[in-house]
Amino acid sequence: MTTPQPIADAGNRVLKALVAGLEIEFGRDAGEALARRFLDAEDADFHWDARVEERWLGAYPNLEEDILELDRVAIVGQLDGDWFVATVIVDGDGNARALLGKRVFRSKSYALRAFADG
Repeated sequence: MTTPQPIADAGNRVLKALVAGLEIEFGRDAGEALARRFLDAEDADFHWDARVEERWLGAYPNLEEDILELDRVAIVGQLDGDWFVATVIVDGDGNARALLGKRVFRSKSYALRAFADG
């Protein structure tokens, strides 16, 4: 059995940093709208960066001919004001490759309970 590993409290720092950078580049009015588009396009990366705990679930079968090793990792975190529990495919370098599934919670306690029940 694997045990959860705490990550530094991510809170909403991921979304705030994204919006701030976009506002600098494109103006205050465009920052929030563009952030939503970035979140939709790169959901696995943003959820991975916003995690506060992770738990290794096992290897993920790679059907490609290359030598890339992949793992399934359960994560819990907060993004855009909502708490989530998700399963992410991660490569050997620790980069998120895909988001397999996600459940959203309004409460940290519910999300942590769902993560623990796993």
